[in-house]
Amino acid sequence: MPDLNWKTKAAAPLPEGELVTELIHHPAPDKVGGQDPDSRLISGNNLRVMSALLADYQDSFDLIYVDPPFFTNKGYSARVGRGEDSRKPDQWKLADGYQDEWDDLDAYLDMLYPRLKVMHQLLAPSGSLFLHLDWHANSYARVLLDEIFGYDNLRNEIIWTYHGPSPIRSAFNRKHDMILFYSKTDQYKFEVDRVRVPYASNTVETFKSSKKAGFGKVPDLERGKVPEDWWYFPVVARLHQERTGYPTQKPESLLERIILSTTDPGDLVGDFFCGAGTTGSVAARLGRRFVLSDVQPRAVHTTRARLILDQQDPSSNDSAPTGVSVERELGTAPQQLLTFKDFGLPLLKIQNESVILPPEILPRVMYWEVDPNWDGELFHSREQAARPWRKGDLRSSLPLPENRGKICIRLVLISGEVIQQSMA
Repeated sequence: MPDLNWKTKAAAPLPEGELVTELIHHPAPDKVGGQDPDSRLISGNNLRVMSALLADYQDSFDLIYVDPPFFTNKGYSARVGRGEDSRKPDQWKLADGYQDEWDDLDAYLDMLYPRLKVMHQLLAPSGSLFLHLDWHANSYARVLLDEIFGYDNLRNEIIWTYHGPSPIRSAFNRKHDMILFYSKTDQYKFEVDRVRVPYASNTVETFKSSKKAGFGKVPDLERGKVPEDWWYFPVVARLHQERTGYPTQKPESLLERIILSTTDPGDLVGDFFCGAGTTGSVAARLGRRFVLSDVQPRAVHTTRARLILDQQDPSSNDSAPTGVSVERELGTAPQQLLTFKDFGLPLLKIQNESVILPPEILPRVMYWEVDPNWDGELFHSREQAARPWRKGDLRSSLPLPENRGKICIRLVLISGEVIQQSMA
């Protein structure tokens, strides 16, 4: 097969990586220490993160979904306001999201190529990779994946099509993304019966009215059909209940189809550009373990808030809650931990066996959590509450167990700042 070459393409050695655990998220009060978390959420450069994971996870991931920057050469902001008019973007309250800006295509490929190579190493022999891009760089990525995975291991080029306004007047509106589906070998998991869809109503009526329909082949109309390689799902901007405000968030229905068709309950799913955390949210709901990472602190905080909200909503959990180890790559500086004094606020109060959040700080909090047995080193989050994305209030109290030691409180503000302080 021909290779794609550019001036700076190199087979550089994989940089070393090391991970540090900062917090353990326990999914329920009765989940106590000593139990390893089911999943991991890691902040840092994903190339070094994946390098660090190789020792324990080589040939282990059943699915890796990749939603990297698209080579749009734009910067993206996160929406952090509530109750804003979606039709008036000039009035939105914004914060830093992520940058998709590059010196040139060579620089973009220098980022993408080594990451795809190490993802291939992390995949199990029966595993699959789904790379999500659009017209900007999809054709280049396909040639790279042919080189890494082998041309014969391309299973589908999936078209995700959607509606929405567009400023384009010099060409047809660009309203689809491409998702390249590669397997590591020809012995890969694919459970298509889990994602069958109903036949169109006119097809059903045609087969009811004529025995000659389908040239003598009668489909199982009750079972439904295998989806084509073009999928229509609305963009998140039209899905009010899913919107987190994080830019370029993908819909849950898209990830659900990918995860259901290529993994089994208990399998391991990876997403190393996790963004708004859709992969982790859907994987946890479907009973899969996950390893997520992102270099942007806001992406990690958005993902954590989302997992907390999922945990608080019984209707969104078909399986047991997932414990999560929250870590950072050693090359990434730890986030500065502020105190209530830094904000001119009094310490939180304990009332009726609960920690109470003062009303003056409540509007500023994205999510907060309590460790009722703080050991001074590793924060064990045993009770959490997050602000709903659109409607509803943040819980202002969290219960404490009868048998408790030193209490530590951790708050993540909408601004991205973190308050962590112990209580007597």
